[in-house]
Amino acid sequence: MEIWGQHGSDVRLEWGAEGIEALSEDCAVLVIVDVLSFSTTTDLVVGRGGRVLPLAWRDERAAAAAAEAGAVPAGTVPAKEGEWTLRPSSVVTFPAGKLLALPSPNGATLCAAAAKTPVHVLVGCLRNASAIAEKAHELGDGRPVGVIPGGERWGVNLLGGKTFGPLRPCVEDHLGAGAIVAALLRHGRSASAEAKLAATAYRGTDIGVALLECTSGRELTVGGHGGDVALAAEIDVSAHAPTLDKGVLQ
Repeated sequence: MEIWGQHGSDVRLEWGAEGIEALSEDCAVLVIVDVLSFSTTTDLVVGRGGRVLPLAWRDERAAAAAAEAGAVPAGTVPAKEGEWTLRPSSVVTFPAGKLLALPSPNGATLCAAAAKTPVHVLVGCLRNASAIAEKAHELGDGRPVGVIPGGERWGVNLLGGKTFGPLRPCVEDHLGAGAIVAALLRHGRSASAEAKLAATAYRGTDIGVALLECTSGRELTVGGHGGDVALAAEIDVSAHAPTLDKGVLQ
């Protein structure tokens, strides 16, 4: 298993739940990246002074966990008017001090998996890439940082439907991870081949165009949610680095 951990590099990258398993043993920090939409929504909530309770399911367990934590449960997508959901545009007026219970088949599920490891867990996206890199560098204290692009799931509709399917590596999470890797490299860290490739892709890509033209962006746009894609494509507009503490991102 030594080869799967990308040993010898300060910054490492691997996809999904398997990536968490491969990198958590040696890394001090894991950064979960789910650009469309969990990570972006989380950044917006935390940026407004709120907190996020990531939930790996949307069923009676989610309702019970939200009630126990005193959290406001996120609604389903498509949302009712004025309801907070996984969509970034739904939380741009989220009130400070509130805790949002946010189910997601990708980002929140990976947060739950990473929480079972002995590492610091951050949630990053394009909006907060430099802030995340700064926090990861600080928490890492010289130890490796693992970046985990979540990917999408085949057969899982972003607007609702099944909650599980095989991993589909996706453009938006590769670019979001690349933005964070590129920012970490500015701290003088070395990177694995996987991490370098993501940083190279990020530096050489028109992010706004790529997010609109990729499969996930098209799916949201067709559903009338192009504004969510625009929010997710903003780069380094946030100074917040959502950090998982006792199961809550803040």
